[in-house]
Amino acid sequence: MKFLKTIVVAGLVAASTSAFAADITGAGATFPFPVYSKWADAYKKETGNGLNYQSIGSGAGIKQIQAKTVTFGATDAPLKAEQLEKDGLVQWPMVMGAIVPVVNLEGIASGELVLSGEVLGDIYLGKVTKWDDAAIAKLNPKLKLPSAAITVVRRSDGSGTTFNFTDYLSKASAEWKTKVGTGTAVEWPVGVGAKGNEGVAGNVGQTKNAIGYVEYAYAKQNKLTYTGMINKAGKTVQPTVAAFQAAASNADWAKAPGYYVILTDQPGDASWPITAATFILMHKTPVDKAASAEAVKFFKWSFEKGAKMAEELDYIPMPEPVVKLIEKTWSADIKS
Repeated sequence: MKFLKTIVVAGLVAASTSAFAADITGAGATFPFPVYSKWADAYKKETGNGLNYQSIGSGAGIKQIQAKTVTFGATDAPLKAEQLEKDGLVQWPMVMGAIVPVVNLEGIASGELVLSGEVLGDIYLGKVTKWDDAAIAKLNPKLKLPSAAITVVRRSDGSGTTFNFTDYLSKASAEWKTKVGTGTAVEWPVGVGAKGNEGVAGNVGQTKNAIGYVEYAYAKQNKLTYTGMINKAGKTVQPTVAAFQAAASNADWAKAPGYYVILTDQPGDASWPITAATFILMHKTPVDKAASAEAVKFFKWSFEKGAKMAEELDYIPMPEPVVKLIEKTWSADIKS
């Protein structure tokens, strides 16, 4: 129900606007939906132009832009340069954020429980099945952990959040890499499936002793208990904007074809290990050039005026030099 409601809210962004502006449609990743909604609402108030963005998951967003049924697609799993070329698409990062493990454990507050990538992988492999397992207890000697079965919640849809989460697990756990690997959809060894970040957040919130993974804004909005993590440097870190920025600071966007950069498991004492960018996909030669030009105006406005709104939701705006590169990409590659 929560997922359907989000689609309706997305549709309302385009209400009471001109027929022309309503033709600007986007679909895809649920990861950036909170910030895209906030930007769209502010943009409509300022310009009168609306935006209809459907939060349906990265996999579905990629399919819709490939099928030319939307003005833009959105994905947290970037396409490689050869795929972009094949589909006649342009790709760029729009904003950065982070994925956090979330739990529903009585008496345990946000940040108190600490997990490592290896232990998180073992939970999702079905090897660690109880909260008082020795592997979790060793990382949390001061916590009173319940002797209860862990309910594992994961995405059921094709998801960029899953892509980044499984990419991280593949880097942190050799067994995960061998047995499951990285993908927008994988053969999950265990777990209850839920659709979208919204669905996972709702499921964990309603299920005692559950664990899931969501974009940080969803954890905050749903008042879910997030965990701390042990990062690549062996340091315990909490999900904060400073920790997300520390991970993002390693990205070399200028040298990445199609801006293909994965921000998981970055080095640095302060880096949050499951940081991610979210990307926009548009056709180089759009079917509706007017709608395409209007969409680019929205993205330009979002870069220029949306940084503070992004930060309020704990996303990380793209650095100014990267924005300049992206604007050159628009001019060179999109014929609108």
